[in-house]
Amino acid sequence: MQKAPEFPGLSVSPQKSGELRAMSILLSDAGLHRHLLPLTYTRPLGALRCGVRTQAEAWQALAGLSVGFLTEAYLQVKFPAVKADLNYEVHGGLLPEKNVVGAVLDLKPGQVLMQKGKPLAFCLEGAAHAAAMDWQVPPAFLAQVEFSGEVLLIERPWHLFQHCGAALNNDFEHITAGRKSRPLSASNTVIGDPNLIFLEEGAKAEASIFNTANGPIYIGKGAEVMEGCMVRGPMALGENAQLKMGAKIYGASSLGPECRVGGEVNNSVMQGFSNKGHDGFLGNSVLGEWCNLGADTNTSNLKNTYGDVAAWSYPDEALTATGQQFLGLIMGDHAKSAINTMFNTGTVAGPCANVFGGGFPPKHIPAFAWGGAEGFGTYALDKAFSTCRKVMERRHIPFTTYDEEILRHVFNATKPYRA
Repeated sequence: MQKAPEFPGLSVSPQKSGELRAMSILLSDAGLHRHLLPLTYTRPLGALRCGVRTQAEAWQALAGLSVGFLTEAYLQVKFPAVKADLNYEVHGGLLPEKNVVGAVLDLKPGQVLMQKGKPLAFCLEGAAHAAAMDWQVPPAFLAQVEFSGEVLLIERPWHLFQHCGAALNNDFEHITAGRKSRPLSASNTVIGDPNLIFLEEGAKAEASIFNTANGPIYIGKGAEVMEGCMVRGPMALGENAQLKMGAKIYGASSLGPECRVGGEVNNSVMQGFSNKGHDGFLGNSVLGEWCNLGADTNTSNLKNTYGDVAAWSYPDEALTATGQQFLGLIMGDHAKSAINTMFNTGTVAGPCANVFGGGFPPKHIPAFAWGGAEGFGTYALDKAFSTCRKVMERRHIPFTTYDEEILRHVFNATKPYRA
């Protein structure tokens, strides 16, 4: 096959003899932006992490095409679309298993990939894009192609930890294919297949227990598992992340790059750069980036009645039944909790919330809220930005103008909740 020339920001694939056509994947919010708040206050649906990789990273790796985003206008500057002649506009929450990726790339212009009446992807030319309503009922002039394979979609925050195991298995298979793991120290104990443990360059693990009976364990570049940890797969520890001494991790869990994790974690996803460095329980939860849980912060993930958990719904602007028996904490970027904080089942905390004090805070903690069970004030924007800057500098990552403008938009958009 002729090697495609390189164009910045574009991928090209052969179309006809002698003709090359720029192609891209565009991950769309598919009308789900508000349903995935507070996580999508600061990123598109397609930039969320479910497995080892983010959705965008996984799609780019499996499809071999450049990936862009179709999202809210205030996010689009930091998360741009990709211009191409031919766009595969994909539901941003569609897990990129190889069969579904193949089905998307087989689409022809003017076709839409469907499953049981639900659009999964559109193949469109030039500047044409699907409208939000098209993700409910596709236009009649598009030819429908039915996909009969398994499909997993992220359409609510809890889908991230519910689909984490499948995403980890997909990512592990693709990332490790044809590669050899760095050696695992003999000081560790392995239960199950040792071939399901993969250490990237510079990864370290000593005197810990790894159980792969239920799935693989991936330890990213430069990551460290300190002494006495107990890990049950499937689990991913991102690049330069750390498991603190004696941590207990139950799969399926994905702990993103630069995270610091101690205590007990069960079936949870941390997007990256967040800390839960001390004892305390985090279960059936999702944390954004740059979060920090103080020592002995605990989340409840199951009601005493074993009933369904209600959580704050941004589309409904009320506590709403989720249909979930297990649901802990959903926390937006840059949110923090003080020592001994207790979060009730189904608590939703917005970006830059700062929670402290005794008792259980409300189950909806607005963005930029400052306080706890006894009431909230407003975290002043300049002070919040100062904290964001200091926190990110510790990981040698700048707090950019884009970051500032996104959080300023969130601050203004969430004023009614703080009132």
